[in-house]
Amino acid sequence: MLSVISYPVFVLSVVVALVFSISLFPVGWFEFRPEWLGLVVFYWTFRAPAQFGILLAWCLGLLLDVLEATPLGVNAMAMALIAFLVLTIHQRLRMYPMPQQCLMVFLLLGINQMLVHFVKQLLGADDAGFSYLWPALTSALVWPVFCILLDNINRKLG
Repeated sequence: MLSVISYPVFVLSVVVALVFSISLFPVGWFEFRPEWLGLVVFYWTFRAPAQFGILLAWCLGLLLDVLEATPLGVNAMAMALIAFLVLTIHQRLRMYPMPQQCLMVFLLLGINQMLVHFVKQLLGADDAGFSYLWPALTSALVWPVFCILLDNINRKLG
């Protein structure tokens, strides 16, 4: 667990995640783009559960809803769920080695993606198949680098 939390690093990570979430991506690779804001919510809830929790995750998800022009509350609900699930297992999660943390990132962000997909299906989206789970997989693959990078930046600036 981090001893000192750098709030500027938190704000910068959120801004970068939001920019990456709406940035242009090659068309063929769009479905493989990691869930950047989900990674940020996972990371900060995991590293500083007392400071960053469900309400903040919900607000960040609401901001993502506005940026992506999705129905209001879809991403907010999903981000709040990620924060809730991380808060319930963060004591055990700290003990896990990195490969097992990657598996948990995949599972929790996969639940996030399934929830968003389900709500969009209820609202009339015509996307079929399991391709909506690719962001969870790519997020899990990015997790070790993402975690180490944010740990190092937070340690230097915190």
